[in-house]
Amino acid sequence: MRRLLFLSFFLYSAIAFTQEDNFWDNVRFGGGIGFGFGFGSNNTTLSISPAAVYDFNDSFSLGMGIGYSYNKNDSFKSNIISPNIFILYRPIREIELSSDLQQMYVHRKSDSFSEKYNYPALNLGFSYRMGNVSLGVQYDVLYDKNKSIYASAFSPIVRVFF
Repeated sequence: MRRLLFLSFFLYSAIAFTQEDNFWDNVRFGGGIGFGFGFGSNNTTLSISPAAVYDFNDSFSLGMGIGYSYNKNDSFKSNIISPNIFILYRPIREIELSSDLQQMYVHRKSDSFSEKYNYPALNLGFSYRMGNVSLGVQYDVLYDKNKSIYASAFSPIVRVFF
């Protein structure tokens, strides 16, 4: 976590001090929110993931964000915090390739157990871009079925930046 924060601070500082007055003209903010409720059962999922991205040019961007997710299913609960750094590359305006390095901090508990652990995730993705929205799929090359909070190494991409 310290390394990720240090790297984020270093990258932000390097960008901020090497740019002219138009630095903030190249910054976009966005992220995502999610929720799910099980009807007839006690299932709840809530998530939020704000992010900022700096556009070096029309093809290359660097960003960072943090995510939080809460899941509850009967007596099982989990809280996940996931800071990340990502790179976006657009060979053409509509196609976006991405690399997203995350560190997942997981706290899971139920009536019979409680555990805290963390693990890295490196997602490589491909998405189709329509204005401020990108839709696609990504693959976690570091996927570990014993630690991951996801059922598969594949997951959807939904990005919105303004």
